[in-house]
Amino acid sequence: MALAIPNKTKVFLEMIRFEHTIFALPFAYMGALLVAKKVPSAGDLLWITLAMVGARTAAMSLNRIIDRHIDAKNPRTANRALPKGLLSVGEVWFYTLLSFALLLYAAYQLSPLAFRLFPVAVAALSFYSFTKRFTWTCHLWLGLTLGLAPLGAWIAISGQFHAAPVLLGLGVLFWVAGFDIIYACDDYHFDRKYGIHSIPSRFGIASSLRISTVFHIIAPLLFLAVGIILHLGVFYMTGLTIAVTLLFYQHKLVTPDDLSRAGVAFFNLNGTLSVVVFCFTLLDILVPVQIW
Repeated sequence: MALAIPNKTKVFLEMIRFEHTIFALPFAYMGALLVAKKVPSAGDLLWITLAMVGARTAAMSLNRIIDRHIDAKNPRTANRALPKGLLSVGEVWFYTLLSFALLLYAAYQLSPLAFRLFPVAVAALSFYSFTKRFTWTCHLWLGLTLGLAPLGAWIAISGQFHAAPVLLGLGVLFWVAGFDIIYACDDYHFDRKYGIHSIPSRFGIASSLRISTVFHIIAPLLFLAVGIILHLGVFYMTGLTIAVTLLFYQHKLVTPDDLSRAGVAFFNLNGTLSVVVFCFTLLDILVPVQIW
């Protein structure tokens, strides 16, 4: 029994792909950095980190519960923990509620407004998992859940709304939706067969890759608007330039006739992109070199 808990924890972390937290967490840190163009306190950074861990863990756990019957039919996902019986639904519900509790407590520690907006966060995180059942815009809903990260961090630090984090969140929305479309192309035939809604199943792979490209043109423009509004400098723009290069390369890797490298485009390049943009934003805050 002593070995069962560590083993199940490992299975759970693999199930929710905990390493994918890297997509949203750097942008949450960016939202916190940009409020006053300074590094927040260690306490604020700690609670933002715990809030992000709680939010993403809850969302992914809930997604696995809701999609467990679909996952069991899909060859790509049939080996996940719930379809294989490695974890019970009750156990995953326990992790889900525990993660929402962590998010709630972290929000309480950050600011009164963040705490009051907790139900909005729960609704957004929960709703996404149902969208593939009725709308091909599900990729945008996923983008919205991750796009709330910088906005939520900004609100947590400042206690108020601002145009800049809204634009940053919209940039994250289109960036995430763009690479999620690429990833969904792998499930094109399965989604068509079982009536799962997605942009690839609705418009076909070739058109979907073009839509993804458009989203990945919109995202950097929104990030650029953030830089202009906040008068960010050379290092932020350098990071944005690298991000555009990574997006361009991502679309060179994947074609309608060859989706074999979609996984590389999904995780490696996009994980790198989020870290690069954050690091150059931090450098811009620490060593400002204005260009506006």
